[in-house]
Amino acid sequence: MINISLIVRQASIQDHQQIASLLFHEANLHRHLDWRSPLDWLGSDRYWVLKDGNRILAVMACPEDPQGVSWIRVFGYLPHLAGAEAWRILWETAKGEMELSPNLQVAAIALKQWFQTILLESGFAPRQSILSLELRREYFVQSFPLPAGMRIRPMLESDLPQIAQLDLDAFGSFWHNSQDSLSRARSQSVYASVLEDFSGLVGYQISTGNPFGAHLARLGVRKQAQNRGLGAGLVCDLVRKLTPAHSSLLTVNTQTDNAASLALYKKLGFIQTGDHFPVLVYPLGHSSALR
Repeated sequence: MINISLIVRQASIQDHQQIASLLFHEANLHRHLDWRSPLDWLGSDRYWVLKDGNRILAVMACPEDPQGVSWIRVFGYLPHLAGAEAWRILWETAKGEMELSPNLQVAAIALKQWFQTILLESGFAPRQSILSLELRREYFVQSFPLPAGMRIRPMLESDLPQIAQLDLDAFGSFWHNSQDSLSRARSQSVYASVLEDFSGLVGYQISTGNPFGAHLARLGVRKQAQNRGLGAGLVCDLVRKLTPAHSSLLTVNTQTDNAASLALYKKLGFIQTGDHFPVLVYPLGHSSALR
C-alpha cells in the first residue's frame, strides 16, 4: 500500500526536471500517440502529480484537446510503486474534476498490456481498436490519377484553419485534430500536402520520417469529396515525393471499423502488420462517451 502521506496536486512548470526523470522509466510509462511530448503539456489543465513530500512519485495528464475529448496523454510512476495503486489515487482526482464537465469524453489508447488492464479495472470500456499497416515501395501501384481540375501542393501554415475544419468534417469530433495539433504535426513532417480544386481545399496528408522509412500520420478528405480516388491520389503523390531515406517503407494506422480506409490501403498495396491497440473510453456517467 502507498502511505497516506501522499498528496495529489496540479503539476507546474517547476516540476519539469522531476517529471522528466520519472518519464525516463519507459516500462512504467503510458504515452499517448501525440504530436507533443508529455513535458510539452506542462501548464495545461488536468495535469497532476502524486507526491511524497518534495518527491514526485507518479504523474497523469489528460488535457482537453480537441474540445470535448480528454485523452490520457501520459501516466507514469516510479518503479518501486504499485502502478495500479498510483493510478487509483491519480484517477480519483482526475475523474472527480472531469465529472464536472458536461458531455466530456475520456479516452485512452492502450499501447501496453499493463495499462489496458488498469483501464479495464477502472471501468473503461472498449470502443474500437487501431491497427497498423505497411507498404513496401516495390509493392506500390502508382496508377491512381486525380480527377480533372484537382492539384496537389505543399501545405502552408496559412492552410491550417481550413485543414482543421476539413479534419473535423472527415473524422468527427472524437478523432478530430485541433489546429494546434495539426500545426505541430506539419512542423514535424517530412512531407505535408493539400489537395484543392476551384472550391478550395478538399484533402490533405501529413507524413513523418523514422529510421525505417516514413509514416502516413494523417490523411483526410472532405466528406462530400470522398469516393473519388482523392485519398489514393494524395498517397501516390506522397510516395513520389519521399526522399530515398524515407521511401523504402511507408506505415499507417487506422481504426478496425473504418471500412473505407481499410479498402483504400488494401487497394494501394498496404498489408496489416498484426499490431492492434485497443481504444477505451470512460463514460463519466453519461452514454455519449460510448457512441
